[in-house]
Amino acid sequence: MAKNTILAIVVPCFNEKDLINSTTQRLLEVLSDLEKKEKISDKSYLYFVDDGSIDNTWYEIAKNVARHPNKVKGLKFSSNFGNQKALLAGMLQVRKIGCDAVVTIDADLQQDENKIEEFIDKYDEGYKIVFGVRNDRKTDTFTKKFTALAFYKVMAILGVNIPKNHSDYRLVSREVLNILDEYKETDLFLRGFFHAIGFRKTKVMFDVKPRKVGKTKYNFITLLGLAVNGITSYSIVPLKLICVLGIISTIFGFSMGIWTVIAKFVWNDSPNGWATAIIISSFFGGIQLFCIGIVAEYLGQIFREVKRRPRYLIEEELL
Repeated sequence: MAKNTILAIVVPCFNEKDLINSTTQRLLEVLSDLEKKEKISDKSYLYFVDDGSIDNTWYEIAKNVARHPNKVKGLKFSSNFGNQKALLAGMLQVRKIGCDAVVTIDADLQQDENKIEEFIDKYDEGYKIVFGVRNDRKTDTFTKKFTALAFYKVMAILGVNIPKNHSDYRLVSREVLNILDEYKETDLFLRGFFHAIGFRKTKVMFDVKPRKVGKTKYNFITLLGLAVNGITSYSIVPLKLICVLGIISTIFGFSMGIWTVIAKFVWNDSPNGWATAIIISSFFGGIQLFCIGIVAEYLGQIFREVKRRPRYLIEEELL
């Protein structure tokens, strides 16, 4: 029955000391409301992950753990390992603690927390993965909107299929968490993983709210790094592209050679050597560096995986 469903809400945090108290209070209200409606168990809880914050984020989390025993738990990384690692750690830890489903949501609650009830309704209908998908990007700046749309477009072109306008606001069932625990990749691309593993999936649409305090931690560099990780984790299209460029370059070079021979012996006209040489060498030099860069990213991915270093280091956990 739905009222026996233990829900864990995982909240990754990085330098969010000003938001912890209000976020905790609001999410506890959401849990309380769902418990009163008998949609989840009263054993449901919040789980904060401090991703190596350098402000008082952990101090605020610890205060809320003491203030709300059994309802608020926390984990602290020894250093900053990134949002994706914080999400991964949170989901794997609540799996150990015990839950039937987990919802991940940002600490600023720009993702509408009221939609968690709809997530639970979809879960009760038998869906194992529920993606939170934003209705539009009206609250984004032009730069953020452009880079985000470019991110999804590039990922789709290269064969990494993820729901458009979905970040990391989602519900996944315990069955999915069990599968997640079997994936030991160092840099697991979560958005690609949840889309690729199968299981019944659906979407819940939501509107993004303005951020109350501070600035978002996602910027162009962050999205670029996420895109590169996603591409190298789930697509070999760039490597195939290098092969295609090689074939095109060979055909182009062969054609240029034939044209030069014809110009010399048929029309008795030699091409302007300096200009031609500079243009061609610059063009092919750029392509070569680009291709080397792509190969280097894949080698870097392999390098990180074969070393098998810990994906993150836990300094402290409060239960």
